[in-house]
Amino acid sequence: MVSKTDDIPASVPDCNPVDLQRDGAQEGTGTSKGCLKESCGCAGHSAGTAMVNGDGAHTEEGESKQDGNSEADGGEDSNEQEVIVIQDTGFTVKIQAPGTEPFDLQVSPQEMVQEIHQVLMDREDTCHRTCFSLQLDGNVLDNFAELKSIEGLQEGSLLKVVEEPYTVREARIHVRHIRDLLKSLDPSDAYNGVDCNSLSFLSIFTDGDLGDSGKRKKKGTELEQIDCTPPEHILPGSKERPLVPLQPQNKDWKPMQCLKVLTMSGWNPPPGNRKMHGDLMYLYIVTVEERHVSVTASTRGFYLNQSTTYTFSPKPANPSFLSHSLVELLSQISPAFKKNFTSLQKKRVQRHPFERIATPFQVYSWTAPQVDHAMDCVRAEDAYTSRLGYEEHIPGQTRDWNEELQTTRELPRKNLPERLLRERAIFKVHSDFAAAATRGAMAVIDGNVMAINPGEETRMQMFIWNNIFFSLGFDVRDHYRELGGDAAAHAAPTNDLNGVRAYGAVDVEGLYTLGTVVVDYRGYRVTAQSIIPGILEREQEQSVIYGSIDFGKTVVSHGKYLELLDKTSRPLKVQQHKVLNEKEESVELCSSVECKGIIGNDGRHYILDLLRTFPPDLNFLPVDGEELSAESQRQGFPRQHRHRLACLRQELIEAFVEHRYLLFMKMAAIQLMQQKANKDSSKTDVPAIAETSATDGGVGSTQTAAAQASANSTDPTDNNSTSAAPQMAPESEESSSKPTTNGPVDPTGPQNGECRSPLEGKELEESIPGLAQAKELAETLVSEDGSGMDPKSREVVLNACRAVGSISNTSFDIRFNPDIFSPGVRFPDDTLEDVQKQKQLLKDVAAFLVTCQIPSLVKDCLDHSTLPMDGATLTEALHQRGINVRYLGTVLEFVDKTPAKAQLEHFYRIGIVELITRCAKHIFRTYLQGVELSALSAAVSHFLNCFLSSFPDAVAHLPPDELVSRRKSRKRRNRVPGGGDNTAWASLTPSELWKNIATEAQSYYHFKMQCESVDQVVEKYGLQKTTLLREISVKTGIQILLKEYNFDSRHKPAFTEEDILNIFPVVKHVNPKASDAFHFFQSGQAKVQQGFLKEGCELINEALNLFNNVYGAMHVEICACLRLLARLNYIMGDHPEALSNQQKAVLMSERVLGIEHPNTIQEYMHLALYCFANGQLSTALKLLYRARYLMLLVCGEDHPEMALIDSNIGLVLHGVMEYDLSLRFLENALTVNTKYHGARSLKVALSHHLVARVYESKAEFRSALQHEKEGYTIYKNQMGEAHEKTKESSEYLKYLTQQAVALQRTMNEIYKNGSNASIMPLKFTAPSMASILEQLNIINGIIFIPLSQKDLENLKAEVQRRQQLQELGKSEEPAESSPLELEDKIPVD
Repeated sequence: MVSKTDDIPASVPDCNPVDLQRDGAQEGTGTSKGCLKESCGCAGHSAGTAMVNGDGAHTEEGESKQDGNSEADGGEDSNEQEVIVIQDTGFTVKIQAPGTEPFDLQVSPQEMVQEIHQVLMDREDTCHRTCFSLQLDGNVLDNFAELKSIEGLQEGSLLKVVEEPYTVREARIHVRHIRDLLKSLDPSDAYNGVDCNSLSFLSIFTDGDLGDSGKRKKKGTELEQIDCTPPEHILPGSKERPLVPLQPQNKDWKPMQCLKVLTMSGWNPPPGNRKMHGDLMYLYIVTVEERHVSVTASTRGFYLNQSTTYTFSPKPANPSFLSHSLVELLSQISPAFKKNFTSLQKKRVQRHPFERIATPFQVYSWTAPQVDHAMDCVRAEDAYTSRLGYEEHIPGQTRDWNEELQTTRELPRKNLPERLLRERAIFKVHSDFAAAATRGAMAVIDGNVMAINPGEETRMQMFIWNNIFFSLGFDVRDHYRELGGDAAAHAAPTNDLNGVRAYGAVDVEGLYTLGTVVVDYRGYRVTAQSIIPGILEREQEQSVIYGSIDFGKTVVSHGKYLELLDKTSRPLKVQQHKVLNEKEESVELCSSVECKGIIGNDGRHYILDLLRTFPPDLNFLPVDGEELSAESQRQGFPRQHRHRLACLRQELIEAFVEHRYLLFMKMAAIQLMQQKANKDSSKTDVPAIAETSATDGGVGSTQTAAAQASANSTDPTDNNSTSAAPQMAPESEESSSKPTTNGPVDPTGPQNGECRSPLEGKELEESIPGLAQAKELAETLVSEDGSGMDPKSREVVLNACRAVGSISNTSFDIRFNPDIFSPGVRFPDDTLEDVQKQKQLLKDVAAFLVTCQIPSLVKDCLDHSTLPMDGATLTEALHQRGINVRYLGTVLEFVDKTPAKAQLEHFYRIGIVELITRCAKHIFRTYLQGVELSALSAAVSHFLNCFLSSFPDAVAHLPPDELVSRRKSRKRRNRVPGGGDNTAWASLTPSELWKNIATEAQSYYHFKMQCESVDQVVEKYGLQKTTLLREISVKTGIQILLKEYNFDSRHKPAFTEEDILNIFPVVKHVNPKASDAFHFFQSGQAKVQQGFLKEGCELINEALNLFNNVYGAMHVEICACLRLLARLNYIMGDHPEALSNQQKAVLMSERVLGIEHPNTIQEYMHLALYCFANGQLSTALKLLYRARYLMLLVCGEDHPEMALIDSNIGLVLHGVMEYDLSLRFLENALTVNTKYHGARSLKVALSHHLVARVYESKAEFRSALQHEKEGYTIYKNQMGEAHEKTKESSEYLKYLTQQAVALQRTMNEIYKNGSNASIMPLKFTAPSMASILEQLNIINGIIFIPLSQKDLENLKAEVQRRQQLQELGKSEEPAESSPLELEDKIPVD
């Protein structure tokens, strides 16, 4: 058996998982369908991110899926049947291409004929064919037919490849394909960020593929030839952080030249008389041998003609070498082409497919080497046509994006195959749309698109390109004047995108949102949207039939919209409410007033402007006459913000509702207990109950006296992390014991933050008879709709509902009114009481964020269940808990006041870097808006010099005069949107920039930062300049030249304008989810956590298939899937399979997240472990060194994760007997572990033990003893004398002492008798690989627990029995003794 035991609890709900399941998943079917499930099920995206990153934030989902009656599981049996249908058994067909031997191809009945075409165009021997048909017995197969629909196609059928005549389109496609083959090893597309190419360097470290095709070394000879010394900059303690190793040079990339030039000829297009001879186009080619030829593409193929550069002579040359494929033609006229093309294709086919496949969304690299710019006909042509918005390969030229986006949503979704087809279509259209929108946005800012209102000033212009509507993020026509002007106009698009995301995830039939992409490029924010049919022909006033176009002065409503929006109101927690319009009539709405409903000419109901889907954040919205809770005020809220559009995040709303739900269940249970206890006086006790139970919540939770009580009960220093539901579980029993005495609340119970062991909770349950039944009763009450309840129980529910602020009196249901505190919105008098409640609720949520979510984040960082490594992962950690980035200053202040600040140094440092670079980004945005295109690289390099260079008087280089015309007309000057003085940027100085950064930090994040220069900041907070450079480049889209920069020179600036290679867009878009695959993935995780590894493995394999079905081969979620599979393979002993899956995970992570993303670093570490287990030691070391290098670059040496990397490196080095090197790494790991886990932690004990083992191998027994004693003391104090770890350690101590004594004897003997001493041979043991691997498994959190077959059977029976109980709805307490519950949880790390 296996378990993942680490210092972190295996997965947070270790406290008492059973409880949670009963709380959340067993209400049966009444009105309250458990908000737990609601909140998870619908918010596919928030849950998705949480699970993929595998931290405990959303573990309830995995947990509640274990019950028989949770929705996903209910549908699962049917799913499994459907899956079988999908995977009809594949069969083999023979394929015969001209000039090659027939070969076998494995196909599946679902595939289209098209897909066989793709395979042939990729195969080494048929890759040069593009224009052919497949024929079965002389009948041409339809490209878009599924194989299963073709008559007579069966196992062993022979398909013939038949060459077809060319058309202009086919000829173009052929030339493009040949060009792609010639460029297939050339990385320039990845550096330039085009065509969804991105970088991957894994193969450099693994010498090609890790499978059998790579250059495999024999295990025996492995040891002699390893060179283990890492480069100087990777060793512990090294201060230099070079950039160049980030992109090691791949020898395959020095491309073998096949041709010098291949371009379109100047004689195109063919004149009429030649068209009638079948000429389609002309090409001009220069071979490597310097032969200049002119080629005609005709309907029959390609041949040489007699034209030269200046004379047109289209007759065929003699010989004409007519060939159906350009490659065949060129191979005949150029021997060098033939030789190089063949070897190029060999290399191309050897590369792992994951290095070649396009990613779904473009990934940009912030560094690139100097790449030669070569002539390329296709690129030139693409650049030219894309300006016109034509897409070459699509009939009808431009795509109707809106129609495509909405039609895919309308596809049927009754069963699994339909849903897969639908999700695949949605995902594909979204990724195409994101790519087109990005191209369009760049064209708009670069000035290549004509505005639809060219007369207006530039910042007010709007554009249409390729059926996409573009608008700039400025406050046009004072639309946002009340809300904060341009700052609000800048924030609105991202809020709107979050709204589109939320409505898209709920996915209600009949309700449509616009395709939305937000692009930040060159300092401008561009919103790209698909176009509602007919909206451009009519005025907005006529088209809007729901909502308001003037922020609530005039409001209209519409029955159909109310009905559609009502379906979304529950999952999105939006309350139906009434507002007054200009005629003082009350109008019913089910969204914010800004949300507009428009019926398009296609009859679809669209909603747009979803910027206030989620309620306002009162901490950043000062309202006259409104007081926030005492806790918020103590932290200095409410604060002034740039704009009034600050909203709460969906994740926060869900955490809050979940938290309230637990409170609600608890209160109902307590009251029922009391009714039982004193039937006669139940009425008098109710108020007391409401008060005390609210106190345990830890947040101002009712409108009664409880609000005061709770304000006193929370204390900013206790980590009341009541946010994650599982942590609440044990407490719910403990608190329930209090009110039975009805005396003062007992203060000695554990503070909210601490999770007590499941056993304590158990004793409590037993000590209060009847609590379990009461809870059960409470659940049954909640699940009914209130009709069948007796008055007493109804009162119980009513009180609990009132106390938690539910909008219904008979069931738990919390929703928010998004219009509260919107300026200009007025409510009818009869709803004032309700509005008051809503205001209170908003204050409670604002307080909940500050008192629960922030402390819970910090607590998770303290116990290392959350490990941010850079700005992106920090932001993600904040977002998962629903904390907006504008709270970053508050979070950092909270960390600063935490007693354990030293153990949060890494977190604090990453936070400071994030805060500084975000402030710099805000400044950079306005700085760039005043720069004209010709000065862009000079301006960017000047900004970076001011930001990072120690050179005190950075001077900007203005573009040289010879390019500036004498008669510079004013008119030309104002082309840049925003206009203004175009050289103002040149006057920026470093001290001014840093002063602005400090001001920005104060005004935006309310964080005081004393900093006059970059060196002062680096010194004060212990930052690295490379980290700052990476963060600012990634955030702003700058790409810089890959070389070593000298930041610290005081004599010359670090950057010149030649170092700035490019500026890329930063793109935000919706990520459509694969829901079925995701459910399989979760059930798989749940199974693994129950210890059913095989079943879990099968489910996850299934999930992988479905993910591939929806996303194609490349996606972040597939990456997580592969990682978990590899881990399971490894645990189940299939090392080669683990290696192959993990290799895919690393490649994918490099391609879709970036080569130095924290996730990629972790994937490298896992791969190293599996390489070691497969006996590939040198590869394992190279991978670990790569991980360490990336880690140093991204966040520096001082980080808890560094201890893990160093322990791994030290162990491998120990295994190859490099003892001194090994010690350097292990001792560094010991230092880091001691700092971040505290000197008494078990991790530190293990570190001591590892160091001791190396000293033993070096025969330095005194040092070994010293370290092992330290470890022994920790084990003894933490685990007690009897624990096996303590015993092991004391055995080892005895052994070391014996060895030390023996050595001493021998030495004494030598001293006494000189050379003729009789020396006892000493045992110096090189460590065995097995023992090293065992230690590696331990530090990486993989432990194999040997269990006999009988134990296994018992465990399985136990788990099954428990599941049956849960299905029957019995709430019998399961045996706590089962080791499964406590140990066998393998979190997705």
